[in-house]
Amino acid sequence: MGDLDSLDLGGFGVYTFDFEHQPAALMRESIQELEDRGWPAFWIPELAGREAFTHAGYLLSCTRRIAVVNGIARIWSREAPWAYGAALLLADAYPGRHVLGLGFGGAPRPGVTPLAAMAAYLDDMDAVRPSNPLPQTPMRRILAAYGPKMLELARDRSAGALTYHVTVEHTARAREILGPDAFLGVEHAVLFETDPARARAAAREHLHRYLNSPYNIAKFRRLGYPDEEITGGGSDRLVDDLVFWGDLDTIVAKLGAHRDAGADHVAIQVIGVEPGRSAMPYWRMLGDALLPQGAGVRRTT
Repeated sequence: MGDLDSLDLGGFGVYTFDFEHQPAALMRESIQELEDRGWPAFWIPELAGREAFTHAGYLLSCTRRIAVVNGIARIWSREAPWAYGAALLLADAYPGRHVLGLGFGGAPRPGVTPLAAMAAYLDDMDAVRPSNPLPQTPMRRILAAYGPKMLELARDRSAGALTYHVTVEHTARAREILGPDAFLGVEHAVLFETDPARARAAAREHLHRYLNSPYNIAKFRRLGYPDEEITGGGSDRLVDDLVFWGDLDTIVAKLGAHRDAGADHVAIQVIGVEPGRSAMPYWRMLGDALLPQGAGVRRTT
């Protein structure tokens, strides 16, 4: 898709649900610190009431350099022309800093497959003839994709794909399907806990809704896990593959495996943080370990 095919978000970024539950002032303080520490990209979901484009626009307005990625904006939350218009404005206002991640999202809809729904949504977006000013830097979009056909759609009709709760083996397969040029961003959950029993208990709590979601169950089956490893809270093998736990060195090494397998970017989701507390101490540790030395530039005002 021409200019949509070029996307560079750096090697690692931050993915978090935390901002769904924080006041605006704390969100601003947190993302400004992440930017100052050199994080190149910040990923936000659309889940608990924070509307995707308002959320992204606010974070972009608080910052100067960091990219803000919708991971994802749900296609059922708004009609395609309005998503197109919103993303167009953000591309104009914040050149090169917003990425529209689109996904099926929500509960299954009878008679509607994710692939058909996404293809139709992209058709509607591409049919828009905007009366708004066009940005100098093109709008960029990616698709949430897991199976081969959705990955092919992401390759052919967007800048690339975002995967969520997948294995390193899936990353290698996804890269084969996407080819060498399309962007591949991989979310992965991490947990700073070295005790296996405590780590797996926290990981299972995090994975509970995904292990009971029809689309995710289908995804885990495609990844090669039999039903007996998916039910009952998930096997140790499944849990350990989907949540990297341990000390900093262990977690960093496992995250690097996604890059070795073909991911352009790994969006790191820190879990296991007590409600009401921030994951910032862990983001600081991860940034020191993963980001290029000198990447942080402190703001002067």
